[in-house]
Amino acid sequence: MKNLMWLLQFILKAAIFFTLFAFALNNQHDAVVHFFFGTTWSAPLVLVLLAVFVTGVAIGVIGMVPRWLKHRRLVQLADTSAPEIKASASSSADPTHGT
Repeated sequence: MKNLMWLLQFILKAAIFFTLFAFALNNQHDAVVHFFFGTTWSAPLVLVLLAVFVTGVAIGVIGMVPRWLKHRRLVQLADTSAPEIKASASSSADPTHGT
């Protein structure tokens, strides 16, 4: 069963790769990107799409860094305060209660 799942995943990944490869081969025409002040960039359409995708991923990662750092800081604070909470809870419990 494990080998079957591996084979299905491999076939899916190969199909996605060959689809994207065929897309890249079919879109080799030059695309012109017009920037500000009359600046232009002429490159194959696939490279333009790749550049836009990479730029979008980079902007997304940069936008998430502050939240990641805040979450990491909160986790560290929770880890350091957890032993103090457990120690105070166990010492304040009445040992004769429930016996």
